Amino acid sequence: MARSRTSARDALKKLREQRAQLDGEEVRLRQEVAIELGKVLIECGAETIDPAQLRQIVSASMALGIEETLKRIAPA
Repeated sequence: MARSRTSARDALKKLREQRAQLDGEEVRLRQEVAIELGKVLIECGAETIDPAQLRQIVSASMALGIEETLKRIAPA
């Protein structure tokens, strides 16, 4: 029985280490995505949009759905 407890503790320790590694990887990937999206905004001339307004536009677009948003704002 003592062996299974040690084994369970080792497994828990390993799981926590993996979670910490994944958290770090998520932070790194989010930063890369932010850079990519920032470049897209600059390429389309949107760097002058107020950040609060941009957040509002993106949130509304995500709630409505990208395809529906495009249908409503893009000329047919």
